[in-house]
Amino acid sequence: MEFDELSNKVIGSAIEVHKELGPGLLENTYKQCLAYELSEAGIKFQIEAEIPVKYKEVSIACGYRIDLLVENKLIVELKSVEKLNSIHEAQILTYMKLAKINTGLLINFNEKRLRNGIRRFVL
Repeated sequence: MEFDELSNKVIGSAIEVHKELGPGLLENTYKQCLAYELSEAGIKFQIEAEIPVKYKEVSIACGYRIDLLVENKLIVELKSVEKLNSIHEAQILTYMKLAKINTGLLINFNEKRLRNGIRRFVL
């Protein structure tokens, strides 16, 4: 599945979750519901996939975790905040670099219209 097709399916699933729940809940609630939708769509993913930091010849477990790693080629970071800002963008870009994955979605569920809270990233 190509990035656009995969990201569109994830976005469609996120919109379905947002349509049912609306804004204002905790991030973990949206994560679990989005995981349910992805499962129903037959999309493979991991929740809280750990990303080690490679330093010289050593792999260090620093506690970095991707909210959803979809099909081993798309990082999805979820938020439920008043407004996305540069720290959220820096987080997903760092995760993409550490995981060596070129594509990412940052989704803020705390929006009246979810499309206003979605950002795509390509390295």
